[in-house]
Amino acid sequence: MSEKDKMLNQEYYISWDKELVEERERAKDLLFEFNNFKPSKRYERNQIIQKLFHSIGENAWIESPFNCDYGYNITVGDNFYANTNCTILDCAKVTIGNNVLIGPNVSLYTPNHAVNADERKEGYERSLPINIGDNVWISGSVTIVPGVTIGDNTIIGAGSVVTKDIPANVIAAGVPCRVIRSITDGDKIGLKGTGSNN
Repeated sequence: MSEKDKMLNQEYYISWDKELVEERERAKDLLFEFNNFKPSKRYERNQIIQKLFHSIGENAWIESPFNCDYGYNITVGDNFYANTNCTILDCAKVTIGNNVLIGPNVSLYTPNHAVNADERKEGYERSLPINIGDNVWISGSVTIVPGVTIGDNTIIGAGSVVTKDIPANVIAAGVPCRVIRSITDGDKIGLKGTGSNN
């Protein structure tokens, strides 16, 4: 079994394997092009992302700079927005739903280096997938670690470190990130304070 197969099967693998290094370099070359295009060149920028990602939905907008490891493990839904300095280390699958907003300086990390120093020195690591549901807002400077799932409609507060799964329909924040409360109908802006007669 190749090191790439081990990586994709969530087994321990050596990250400095020749095939994996070449695939990361391919991604870095595409990212160099992407990050150096003028922001107004949206079509050209999106063409590069389509080459890079496994799949991406309609109306995606990714600000520069953006960084990832391989790209081919990233699946993104419709109406995705990622602000500046988004980093996705996609050694395992990263699945992002529809209508997801990502603030500046957000990092999604799928790899874990070996705990044993000798094994870590040899390049052993293991990667676990990250899943983000529909309609999620991840605020600025959030870090999401390997193996985490975030449920639909949830908000992650700025500066949080998400180390465990977060359920749907909640506001969560902190280091480590914890559920603060559920999102309710009382959170709707609706017509409150708009001067409506209703």
